[in-house]
Amino acid sequence: MIAPKANAAFVAAMEDILAVYKRPRDAAFPLVCLDETSKQLIKETRAPIPMTKGHARRVDYEYERNGVANLFMAFAPLEGWRHVEVTDHRAAIDYAGMLKDISDKHFPHARKIVLVQDNLSTHKPAALYAAFPAAEARRLVERFEWHYTPKHGSWLDMAESELAVLSSQCLDRRIPDKANLVREVAAWVEARNKNNAVADWQFTTDDARIKLRHLYPAI
Repeated sequence: MIAPKANAAFVAAMEDILAVYKRPRDAAFPLVCLDETSKQLIKETRAPIPMTKGHARRVDYEYERNGVANLFMAFAPLEGWRHVEVTDHRAAIDYAGMLKDISDKHFPHARKIVLVQDNLSTHKPAALYAAFPAAEARRLVERFEWHYTPKHGSWLDMAESELAVLSSQCLDRRIPDKANLVREVAAWVEARNKNNAVADWQFTTDDARIKLRHLYPAI
């Protein structure tokens, strides 16, 4: 996406995210980036020809569409940890369920979870109130420190980069159904977590004020 020029709202949100990324690791306040994508499920109409010596695996050009699955990516870049949840839908209730898992299942001992995400309409505290009773929703809202990337600036969400790795290493082929997708994604997550793959974010506010100075309003 092309960012708007001389846009104070973009710059304010960008510098907020960059300031968050500059914080040192703190187990009591883990940084978790959240993003989502979809995957078209594709069934083969003819059996593929297995790979043999000198020949790659071959698939027929025809296929059958078998629905779409949604994937939520939670990525803790300083922990070398990620979790992917495969859902049938991308509704607010699915998002709320993902936040509850992050809070109570994956980081139950955190004092507060520093949450970075994009500006998708469902990615709001209101989703928790749509999914849970008010007292529970409020509890979960207060479990997070909310930070949003600027509009047209989702590249600042490190979970988006991690989704790109997932796409290139796991999703760039035909997967017939949700059960197979869940199994393949789980294997990818396990291997990547086992290798403790962390993110090495280098872009800083000082860099932004030089390289992206066209985004800053002229004073």
